[in-house]
Amino acid sequence: MVQKIFQTNAELKDWLSEQNSAIIFIPTMGGLHPGHQYLIEKAKARKTKPNQIILVSIFINPLQFGKNEDFKKYPRNISKDAELAFNAGADAIWTPDYFEVFPGGENSHFKIQVPQTLNNQLCGAERPGHFDGVATVIIRLVKIIRPEKLILGEKDWQQLIIIRRLFQELSIPIKIESYSTQRDQSGFAYSSRNSYLSDSERLNAQSLPSAIKVAKTEFEKEKIINLKKIASILKENHLQIEYLKVVDPFSLKETENINGLCLLAAAVKCGSTRLIDHTFLMQRKPIIAIDGPAGAGKSTVTKAFAKRLGFIYLDTGAMYRAVTWLIISNSINPSDQAQIKNILKDSKLEFQSSNFVDQKILINNIDVTEKIRSPEVTSRVSEIAKQQFVRELLTKQQQVIGEGGGLVAEGRDIGTAVFPDADVKIFLTATPKERAKRRSIDLEKRGYEYSSIEDLEKEIEERDKQDSEREIAPLKKAHDAVELCTDGMNIEKVLEELTYIFRSKIPEEVWATPNL
Repeated sequence: MVQKIFQTNAELKDWLSEQNSAIIFIPTMGGLHPGHQYLIEKAKARKTKPNQIILVSIFINPLQFGKNEDFKKYPRNISKDAELAFNAGADAIWTPDYFEVFPGGENSHFKIQVPQTLNNQLCGAERPGHFDGVATVIIRLVKIIRPEKLILGEKDWQQLIIIRRLFQELSIPIKIESYSTQRDQSGFAYSSRNSYLSDSERLNAQSLPSAIKVAKTEFEKEKIINLKKIASILKENHLQIEYLKVVDPFSLKETENINGLCLLAAAVKCGSTRLIDHTFLMQRKPIIAIDGPAGAGKSTVTKAFAKRLGFIYLDTGAMYRAVTWLIISNSINPSDQAQIKNILKDSKLEFQSSNFVDQKILINNIDVTEKIRSPEVTSRVSEIAKQQFVRELLTKQQQVIGEGGGLVAEGRDIGTAVFPDADVKIFLTATPKERAKRRSIDLEKRGYEYSSIEDLEKEIEERDKQDSEREIAPLKKAHDAVELCTDGMNIEKVLEELTYIFRSKIPEEVWATPNL
C-alpha cells in the first residue's frame, strides 16, 4: 500500500472508500516522538484483519489550550512527524486544518462538557475547559472518519479515562486500546513539550520520574507511599508542584485505600514548562474472576486466557466436582454432613500442571481429571456445592492460591464470594439451548451417553435454578462484573473480547506481556 498524506476530509474519504478498509485510528497533535511511534507499532502488531488501515491524525486542537498556554509555540513539523509515523507502520496521515474539523468555526457545533467528577481532578483542576476541548474534538474526529478502533497512550491517563467514559455513555461502538508510557534510557517520559526544556531544566526535571520510581520501589517493599518524601525531592530540584496525589485510577479521586490498584500522579512546572508523570501501584498481580452458569464455556476459555496472560489458571468448578466424586465413590449420603466433614478434613486436593493445556486435578493422590466430568458427578455437584462446610473449606483453599495474584479463576461465585476484590470480573454466559448443544458435544467426546439435547437443556435450566436459589454463595452476577454472552462465538472470538475487557481495566504498565 502506498503511504498517503491527506489534508482535506474529501481527499481522505475518497481514498478510504477506494480501500474499503477498517480504520485503526491514532489521534495526535503532532510533535511526534518515540511514545507515538510505540502506539503505531503496537497498532500494526495488533492488526487482526488484512484490510485494516492505520490512520494517524495530526491536528493541534485550539479548544484544549487555555488563554496563556502554548498553542502558538506547540511543535509543528509535518514532514518530520510523517517520517516517524510512516517508519513506524502508519498507512496514512491526516492533517486537517481548523475548518476541516470545525466547518463554520467551533461555535457552529455542539460541544462536550465533561462531568465535574472527572473534570475537577488532577490536570482538569488546573486547566479549566481543557478536557471539554479534548472530548469535543475527539467526537468531531471520529465522526468524520468512523474508525473501528482507537489507539491512545496511557501517559495522559486522565484523558484516556474521560474518553472511555464518553464513548461508553454515548454508546459509541468504537473499541479503545491503550498502551503504556514510553521513556528514554534515563526514565524520562517522552512528551512533545520536552523540547521546551533547556539542558539545566532537563536535569532538574529528571527528578520527577526518578522520585516516582523510588516511590514505586518502596511501595512494593514496604506497602507505604510517602508523598512528603517525593515532594521534598521535587522541591529540592526546583520543581513547582501543581499536584502530587494517590488516586483511584478510574474515579480519579484521592484515596487512602492502597490495597487495590491505585495511581500515583504528579504535575510540576519546570521553568515555564508543565510536565506530568505517574505510575501504577499494586500490592499483588491482577486477579481475573470469571463467573457464570454451567456450560457457558468458562473452563475452556479461562484456561486459554490464563495461558495468553501467563497467569495461573484456577478451575474452582473442578474442585467441587472432585469433592463430589470423592463423596460418591465412598458411598456417602450427600445429606450426611457429619460424614462429609469427616472425609474432607484430611483430604488432599491439588492441581498438577506441566503446561496450560494438560492441567490435572488430584484428590488424595488420585487423578480424577476425567472422572469428575461424568454425568453422575454433574448431576450431584450442585447438591454438594451448596453445603456451607464444603464451600468454606474450598473457598479458603482458593483464596490461599490467589494471595499473590496473577490468577484467572472461574466458577459460579468467584467474583461475589471467593475474590470479591478481583480486579477484573466477567460474567460469562450463554442461553440454555446453546449450553445444551455444547454439553452434548462434550459428552460425545468423552464417550458418555445422553438422552436428548432437549433433556440436557432442561437439566441445565434446573441446575441454574438450584445454583441461583441456594442460600450459600448463590450464582449471581457481581455488580461490577462485565457480562459477556457467548452464543455464536468461537473460542478465539471470546478470547478477543476477554482481552479487550481486561485491557480496559488493567493498564499495560501493570501487566505488560508480549501475548497481548
